Amino acid sequence: MAEKKNILTYEGLRQLEDEIQDLKLNQRKSVAQKIKEAREQGDLSENAEYDAAKDEQRDIETRIEEIDKILKNAEVVVEDEVDVNVINIGCRVKIFDMDYNEDLEYKLVGSTEANSLRGKISNESPLGKELIGKSVGDVVKVETHAGSMHYKILGILKSNL
Repeated sequence: MAEKKNILTYEGLRQLEDEIQDLKLNQRKSVAQKIKEAREQGDLSENAEYDAAKDEQRDIETRIEEIDKILKNAEVVVEDEVDVNVINIGCRVKIFDMDYNEDLEYKLVGSTEANSLRGKISNESPLGKELIGKSVGDVVKVETHAGSMHYKILGILKSNL
C-alpha cells in the first residue's frame, strides 16, 4: 500500500527543512557533548545527566526520522497557483460563524502543518473537509462533538497576500 502523501505549503516545507537541519547539525552535537561530559563523571549506572542526555538523543533521532518520513512523501502546494474561486489547500478563507455570530479567518493546510492556534486548519479536519471545493456565499454545516455548526463563506484569498 502506498504511503499517504503529506500535503505541505512551501512555508511548511521550509520550516521542516530548517528544523531537520538544526537537529542534525546543532542538536546532535550538543547532546553528544552532554553524553561525553556525563561519561567523564564515572559510574554510568547512577548518572542522571547521562540518562537525560541519552533520552534527549533518542528524542532527537526520533524527530529526525519523523521529519525524514514526512519529507519523503511530501507534496508541496504552489500557493501562487491556488484558484481563489473555490476553497482548496493553500488558500486563506474568511468565514462567518453563524452560530456564534463572528468572523473567522483560516489558512487551509495539510494535516502535518495544522495548528488551530495559529489559524491553520487541516484539510482533514471536520471544518476543512466541508470547506474544500466550496465557493464564496456557500453555507457549510459541520458536525462536531458539541453539535452542528454553520459557517458562511465570505472570501477566498491566496495565502501569501
